[in-house]
This record gives sequence, C-alpha cells and structure tokens, in this order.
Amino acid sequence: MSVIQASDAFMAAQVLDLVLNERRKALSPREWKHRLAGYGYSLTQAEDGVVVTSLRTGAPVCAVPGEMTV
Repeated sequence: MSVIQASDAFMAAQVLDLVLNERRKALSPREWKHRLAGYGYSLTQAEDGVVVTSLRTGAPVCAVPGEMTV
C-alpha cells in the first residue's frame, strides 16, 4: 500500500475544507482532534499557528487559517 501525501494545493484545500467542516460539527477542541484522528490527521500547535499533520507519517499537510488553537 502506498502513502498518499497532500503535496499539491488542491489536496491541501480539500483537507483544509474537511478540517474546518469538522470544527463546525465538534462541540469542543478535544472532540475536533478526535474526529480528525478518524480521518488520519492530527492538529499541532506551531509557533505560527495550527498545522494539520498526517498521523501516519507526521508530515505537515496544511496550516489552519485564523485564530484557532488546539
């Protein structure tokens, strides 16, 4: 099985759309992180904001815009 990385802008946009939709559904940041883990993603707090990373490889996928924290 091969690992697919979101290396292009289109995939990053799709992942970001998923992340923001799941945030609207979640009641808390903890639930948000749990929901994203089901899709294979994790949220990490970086010095410049929140970054979505792959749980499988740990590679950054995209940044979450705005003032969101985890």
